[in-house]
Amino acid sequence: MEPVRINGATLRTAIALALLAAAGVAWPAAPAGDSGKDINGVCAACHGEFGQGGKRGEYPRLAGQRAAYLKDQLKSFRARKRINIPMYPYTQERELSDEDIDSVSEYLAAIQLPTKWPEFKDSDDALTRLEAVEKVMIVPRAEGDIGNGKNIYQKECFSCHARDGRGRGKFPMLVGQYTSYLKKQADSYLKGERPHDEEGTTGILNKLKEQDILDILAYLTSIQDPERAEGK
Repeated sequence: MEPVRINGATLRTAIALALLAAAGVAWPAAPAGDSGKDINGVCAACHGEFGQGGKRGEYPRLAGQRAAYLKDQLKSFRARKRINIPMYPYTQERELSDEDIDSVSEYLAAIQLPTKWPEFKDSDDALTRLEAVEKVMIVPRAEGDIGNGKNIYQKECFSCHARDGRGRGKFPMLVGQYTSYLKKQADSYLKGERPHDEEGTTGILNKLKEQDILDILAYLTSIQDPERAEGK
């Protein structure tokens, strides 16, 4: 299970929505014909209008992520195989159908965020600059031994996440994702709170040292190509 970290308005919203769900009051269904963009309007409150994520990794970046992975995770949230209380009201069967999951996943996967740092005008204020930077699908270099991280990644991780970190099948793209989010998920795997692979709660990460994982994250931030749009 993924650890739940919610507070303040997020907690109040989650409780209110959970109570509505318990009372049989479903989230309003999207009108027939609405696209994934319309459905994503609900997701945008946390994950950003363009799927760029939020709060520097508290909410992961979804833009450009593999559609098969997004579909699989949304269905896991809905079935409560992956525990995340704030996601419950949005992913229960009566609120997010398989068709809606397909639509929003395909929409998010098709978004190509810029991969170059933006150029600013002297008149741009701090908020404008911050919002523009957060939409760039590249994260700052993480500290660590890049050589060691590369060796481990290319030996242990590439078969699922691909040599370029862009994922395969239902296995997610890692490059361009917030390092803090990846580290949080790695910690959840190590604690047995979330399955790392189809074999169960133990996997490759359990064989690695803490520094090895940090080195892998450092390597992932080093192989982002700012000249190449992220693949789906």
